[in-house]
Amino acid sequence: MDDDGAELQGAGLDAIVTEFDTYEDYLDEQITPTDLYYLEDVELARQLVELGYRGNGEILRREEFEARKEAAEIARQQKANKKPKKLASAGKEFDDFPLLQALAQREEAVRNGKLTTIIFIRDRNSKKQEISGYIDFAHRLKTENMEPVFDRKRRLLPKPSDLSFFNWETQTSTSNPTPNFQVIADNEAGLLFKNKRDRKIINVDPKSRPGDNSTRFDIVTDEYIQVVLYATSPAGGHEPHDHIVQAPGEENHTVDDLVVWRGRRGTDTW
Repeated sequence: MDDDGAELQGAGLDAIVTEFDTYEDYLDEQITPTDLYYLEDVELARQLVELGYRGNGEILRREEFEARKEAAEIARQQKANKKPKKLASAGKEFDDFPLLQALAQREEAVRNGKLTTIIFIRDRNSKKQEISGYIDFAHRLKTENMEPVFDRKRRLLPKPSDLSFFNWETQTSTSNPTPNFQVIADNEAGLLFKNKRDRKIINVDPKSRPGDNSTRFDIVTDEYIQVVLYATSPAGGHEPHDHIVQAPGEENHTVDDLVVWRGRRGTDTW
């Protein structure tokens, strides 16, 4: 029996359902070579075991076996879900990398659903084209391996599959909902995101408040042209931000992080 089976048995689930994959396997264990010699039919031998004419001790009915099997699977899944997931940023140092440091300190809360974070990045891709976009951090963590990003082997950049993306050279513009956010692109206030959990609106216009339970942070870094985080605590909690350099006043904010929604409207002059 493997370790999971032993733990499940210790939790009150008998070893039968963890030892045998199917009810037929369970019945076969009760059949002796002598039974098969005289009966010459494995199906008949199984029926006799199920009816109690063969085998040792009390035989489980199929319904009881399957019920216990299902209960064991539920217990196994609950045990697996309780295991803490390894953080992609674990064991790494980011003293000279402000964006990675900010994301690392948010990763666990984002993975646990206690915090949602939208990352705005404006920079150049491998073709030296200027791109910008909004990234759902939780969605990226779930859909791709982020360890190479935290290991600084791959740069974090917006993609056409993210919440919003704009390529200034090709004029390519995309927007996509994620499990956490709905994109509201055609709005007089500009680009908005709606949190699907608490239905709060996040306004990315630097001249406006970001919204209830949301905070805007400008990340000062030499790695990118511009980086802004929009953090939301769905439960109304407070996000740790003592390590983030926040712009002292709105007058220091530029309108560069509005390029995505302005680009979507075909306006590239300011």
